Amino acid sequence: MITHQKTIRLSQRSRGFHIITDEILDAIPEIKEITTGIAHVFIQHTSASLTINENADPTVRQDFETHFRRAVPEDMSLYRHTFEGPDDMTSHIKSSIMGSSVSVPITNGRFNLGTWQGIYLCEHREYGGSRKVVVTLLGS
Repeated sequence: MITHQKTIRLSQRSRGFHIITDEILDAIPEIKEITTGIAHVFIQHTSASLTINENADPTVRQDFETHFRRAVPEDMSLYRHTFEGPDDMTSHIKSSIMGSSVSVPITNGRFNLGTWQGIYLCEHREYGGSRKVVVTLLGS
């Protein structure tokens, strides 16, 4: 059994949905040692999230942002937790909806994602800063 865990600091990104699959893979060359296994990716923040979705058409990412801006409006009169501004509580809500982790099968040293799938960093803050993800590899 092979196990490996690494914390990766992602570069700072603006609000939106950003494909980070290659950034993760570049940081975990140990994945090449695994024939069959799983990668678990967990974000250590409450105002950003992770998901897996379409990685080819950039309008998908724009539509995600449009949807979440409408579904969770940045109206400070709706929330009590607004210490860090209008995107404070809304970022926490979006993060809870999207989730803090994804799991991806590993086959022959590579992520076994579908043809049009990628891992997204969902940045819900205007100025969220750099983000940290913990990647755990398990396999044989």
